Parts: sequence; C-alpha cells; structure tokens
Amino acid sequence: MDLLAIPNLASDGPNIRRNAAAVSAILEKRGVKTRLLEVPNAPPAVFGEIDSPDAARTVVFYAHYDGQPLDPKEWATPPWQPVLREGRVYARSASDDKAPIIAIATALDALHASGIPLRANIKFVFEGEEEAGSPHLASILAKYKDLLASDVWLICDGPVHPSRRQQIVFGARGITTVDITIYGPKRELHSGHYGNWAPNPAMMLARLLASMKDDDGRVTIDRFYDGIQPLSETERRAVAEAPDVDRDLMRELWLGSTEGGGKKLVELLNLPSLNIREMSAARTGAQASNVIPATATASIDIRLVKGIDHDVAARRMIDHIRKQGYYVVERDPDAQTRLSHAKVAKVIVEPGGYNAARTSMDLPISQLVLRTAESARGPVVKLPTMGGSVPLYMIEEILHAPTITVPIANHDNNQHSFDENIRLENLWDGIDLLAALLAM
Repeated sequence: MDLLAIPNLASDGPNIRRNAAAVSAILEKRGVKTRLLEVPNAPPAVFGEIDSPDAARTVVFYAHYDGQPLDPKEWATPPWQPVLREGRVYARSASDDKAPIIAIATALDALHASGIPLRANIKFVFEGEEEAGSPHLASILAKYKDLLASDVWLICDGPVHPSRRQQIVFGARGITTVDITIYGPKRELHSGHYGNWAPNPAMMLARLLASMKDDDGRVTIDRFYDGIQPLSETERRAVAEAPDVDRDLMRELWLGSTEGGGKKLVELLNLPSLNIREMSAARTGAQASNVIPATATASIDIRLVKGIDHDVAARRMIDHIRKQGYYVVERDPDAQTRLSHAKVAKVIVEPGGYNAARTSMDLPISQLVLRTAESARGPVVKLPTMGGSVPLYMIEEILHAPTITVPIANHDNNQHSFDENIRLENLWDGIDLLAALLAM
C-alpha cells in the first residue's frame, strides 16, 4: 500500500525518484545489494544482486515501477490512495507493475524463513519508464552490459490466462504509434451556413480509418502481414492446447461478436493488430457545437509480431494514407499547401517504437522454467506471444539473453485504464510462483 501511494508517471521526475528510493529500500531490507542504473535525462532503473555460492546460472528478474497516465476523475477512488475492496487492491500500478516487486520481496522473505537456498545468482532490474515506451532502456542496457550479463531474463509483467490458470509466455509484441491529423477549413464553420460545401475533416478521418480494416477486422493496408515469422511446431501445439475462453470472455465483456474471421483470441495474438486508441474533432458532450471542425485527429497503435520491423509497419501505413489521396506532411501545413491539395494529412510516427521478440520454447532454460512453474502452480498455459508490448528485443539484441514472461496479475485487472486492481489471490499465487523461480 505504501509503494502504491507514490505517484509514478515517468514524466514526474521527483516522484519517480521517490519510487526508485522506495523500491531500493524494499530490496535492501532483504539484504539485496542495490544501485541505480542511470543515463542522462531518464528515470533510473533499480538494480539489485544476490550472489549464490556455486551458482549454475544467473537469472534476471525484470519489472517496472512506473505507471500509465490517467484521469483521476474516472476512478471510483483516487488512483494513488490504494484501497482494499472485495478481495482486490485498487490503485494505479496495483497490477501493472508494482505487484511483482512486492511478490518478489515477500518470496525472498519466505525462502529465508524456510531455509530454502538460492541456486542461481539473482539480479533484479526494475525500470522506471516502461509505460512511456522505454526510450532509454537500450542506453541503460548498453552502458551496464557487463553488469547485466545473465542466462535468462524473467519478465514479471502482464496477466495470467483468462481461465485463471498460470501462463508462461515466451514473447511479446512490439509496437509503433502513428498520429494522424486531417485538415478542413482554416477555422471552424457554422454547420448550417457551410454544411454540404466545406469538407468535414472528422468525416474524412472516419473514412480514412475505415479504409484500414475490413468487417472481419483484417487490416487492409498493403503488405501489413508480410514478414511474419511462422510459429514452430512446438508453438503451434501450445496454441492449440490453450484453454478456449472466448465464449466466457464475450459474456464477461458483453460482446455480441468478435473480429478475426472466426479465429480464437489465442491465435490472433500471433498476428499484428491495428487499434484506434484516440479520436477527436471539435468538442464533445455539453461543449459540442454545430460546427464543421477545422481539424480531426486520431492516434493509432500497431502491435507487431516477430518478423515485422516497427519502422516498416509505420511506412506501410503512411503509404496507405497516400493511396487514399492524401498529401502527407510532417508538420502543420501552411496556406499554400492546403490550397494546393484537396486532402492533407499530417502524419507523425511517435518515437520509442520497438520490435517484437520471441524465445524458443524448446531451449533447456525454457523447459526448466516451465517445470519450475508447474511445480508451484500446477499445469500452465504456454503461449508463444503475449498481447501486450514489452521491449524484450532490446534485451535479446544488446545482451544476447533469452526472455521469458512470468505474469501474475489477474486478467481483469483494468491495466492502462481506471480502477486498476490486483486480486489478493493472484498476489498470493504470484508469491508462490516467484519463490519457486528464485530458488530454481
């Protein structure tokens, strides 16, 4: 509760430093040697280390202590005033991603109290700007490359399977984000005086976005799916064996239909996706007025799978926008540009995009993690790729270490949204899982 009470937006420098100090203190209380990994103009990563005599391997446990931006007005209770309600703790980052930090600390207490030794050298890396896209993680990894050498990184992030069974995930999607602005008249116009004559940028934007996907949700951008690295036989078998929870999820989420042309959710996670994450034009609600907007904007996130480069995916989208008749610019167009072209779009690819990563399930370390997880949690769900994005490829490319994701949060934790929460049952189960992995 104390850790959750510290505001943790990556852009809030003073409070991010408070979080880093609090996380360091939590580790130091357990006898972990800690230090801050620093690069200029970035939140620090908290590093911890436990050396084990005669260790056979070195294992890094990764989590992040920063959280997503939010609107406090949407929350039932203030986001940084954690409360316990009906078996869940509600607060920003309760599940994503402070819960694993506390679970690890508690697991260390339990192992010590039980006299269970650690068989591996253990390192901890707790990042401070994952929710901001990890723009400085590559620099941190490169600067401290020797310090961070290991046999495997265990990524303590994300939810367990919707069936509530433990899942172990061997990859994560990459991501790129593209912002689009469509231009109409120089200023807002009276919709009665100028309707049917002045083009409405909101309508233009709606048509443009609709051109990017068909009714089954398949993306229609040329070559959008080109380059996907096929799943191995082991990975295909794991997908086929995963519990089918689609019908239950539809009831839970009040969905009368789904996209994907009949494919299950677990199959679709292994394909790239395109999502409209924000749209705006003029004003909404009580502030709405009868005008033709001057501009309309949308922000799109593209989730990537192994084999598709994030820069290539963004270029394919820009090419699609051009094919819809738009003159594409990278800054606000001047009068001459707007007068010279019937349709103008400003397209900005946000910095911080990164590629997907996937570790083979057949590696000896992968099999060891699976056996260890099952010893603590029973039969697990094995997935090649999780739906969310974590910058695993940086770890693989810079440190040449495999990554395996070991999530503990409940699937209905509302991460990235209001009323984020962690089930106490999941926190308890996570302690069991992480204790087993620490002693692996």
